[in-house]
Amino acid sequence: MATATFDGFKVDEFDRAPDMNLPQKLGTRLWLPMWIMALMGFGVGFLLAIVRADAIATGSAETTIASLGHVQAGFMFIGFASVFAAISLAIARILGAFRTGGSSVQEVTGNRVQVLAMPRMAKAFIVGMMMAMMLIVIAVIIHFVVGASVASGATSVADGNQAFEILDGVRRLGVGIYLFSIALGLGTIITVLKFQASKIRSLARNV
Repeated sequence: MATATFDGFKVDEFDRAPDMNLPQKLGTRLWLPMWIMALMGFGVGFLLAIVRADAIATGSAETTIASLGHVQAGFMFIGFASVFAAISLAIARILGAFRTGGSSVQEVTGNRVQVLAMPRMAKAFIVGMMMAMMLIVIAVIIHFVVGASVASGATSVADGNQAFEILDGVRRLGVGIYLFSIALGLGTIITVLKFQASKIRSLARNV
């Protein structure tokens, strides 16, 4: 593999069409399992919301209600983390399809294959996605720990509620970073489309 420039784009050159890179392979394999996990997380969270509502209506212990609130939030945000991960992985899968499809067309022409080098936007997309996932997963784990602690009486309801408010901020920050990262991923698709259009014009001129 060699590096070069083409029409203002930094590219990697190959003798033959390359395979998808690692993030794109992961996107192809994992986007569907993450969708399924999202549905499961949302489903369990919805059922726990019904259980908590019933506990409130029947005057159950305050510790039980507070504990269920933490567990419910944990499962709901497992759903959110999973659905955002599925969208991000689907974007990576789309980018992989552009990479392999475009390079296959170039290989047929008999020229060296040029593939757009990973843009900075794509690298920021990957880093942001990982940061967002870590924030949400950490918040979910703490929700489960605090919920169990409140249920056992080791943590007071007041302290549990305070922790809930703090974790709510952490979760929302994670969601915000995830959405920003997805926007970067979509921006990367636009960049790839521009490169592909430029490359197609170049190939057509040389026919």
